[in-house]
Amino acid sequence: LVFTEEDKYGLYSNLLFKYFLAEGVVCGHDLFVASAKEHPDKILKELPAPLLDDTYRNELGEEATAVKSEDFQDSMKIAWRYQNLPKMEASPTTSTKFGHYYDVSKTMSPELFQSIKRHCFYLPEELTMQPKMKACNMNSAYARLLQSIQRIIYQEGFDGSDPQKKQKNILRIGIQSLGSMLWGDDICSSDTPEDIHSLTKFLYVLRGLLRKSLSACIVTVPAHLIQNKAIMERVTNLSDMVVGLESFIGSERETNPLYKDYHGLVHVHQIPRLNSLICDVSDTKDLAFRLKRKLFTIE
Repeated sequence: LVFTEEDKYGLYSNLLFKYFLAEGVVCGHDLFVASAKEHPDKILKELPAPLLDDTYRNELGEEATAVKSEDFQDSMKIAWRYQNLPKMEASPTTSTKFGHYYDVSKTMSPELFQSIKRHCFYLPEELTMQPKMKACNMNSAYARLLQSIQRIIYQEGFDGSDPQKKQKNILRIGIQSLGSMLWGDDICSSDTPEDIHSLTKFLYVLRGLLRKSLSACIVTVPAHLIQNKAIMERVTNLSDMVVGLESFIGSERETNPLYKDYHGLVHVHQIPRLNSLICDVSDTKDLAFRLKRKLFTIE
């Protein structure tokens, strides 16, 4: 369960969300996309186009030559004692290539989608289709979503049953802006005290479903809207990996010369560690991201 804290305007977290789904398409995984904000079909139509190895090298080549000319100008300004230190390699080199790279300026071709099974959950449509339902102290939108995920896991043979009913594959689940008002979840409201633990209950059940099935899930949450620190801590404990995105848009860091090349920071709060009670905390604390012309990079 990958938990992403959205940046304030949801620009970059949305991009990360699409990267996760695009990787699923390229790897031939089944997709399940849930949203209360924009229709999943629209999200899927906007997935970034994968870069093939040659085009990827060319893209990096272009970026590198642009960086080199900048470096030459900057080298005049660097203090002499740093001049001879080796430069850190920012872009991944081909030998350490992991996964696939994507061109954010283009969308994925429809041909790539043909072989992929896609399942969509769009809350406004679900609300009109089914009568009102209420699960044990959980708001109805979450209960419906869980029911839908569970149905897909069992019907499509992702339940890890032995012998395996269908050819082994992985279900990639993407849930957008969970915990927002659009899901009917007013976490900090005292009007519906029985629903106050809806989000944590939902994640607890979801994690159970993920543990006993062949599936992986990314959840984006507008954490800046949730003022209750205790709830955020519980949500973090219920996730395997927690990453926060902080955009510089509208903050004083936007004009800070230290961050002039970047568009925001990536905070890695938690990394899963197998067979251990405690999570792994990343050594690298200073990660920043930038959206180049075609590539979204974390450095």
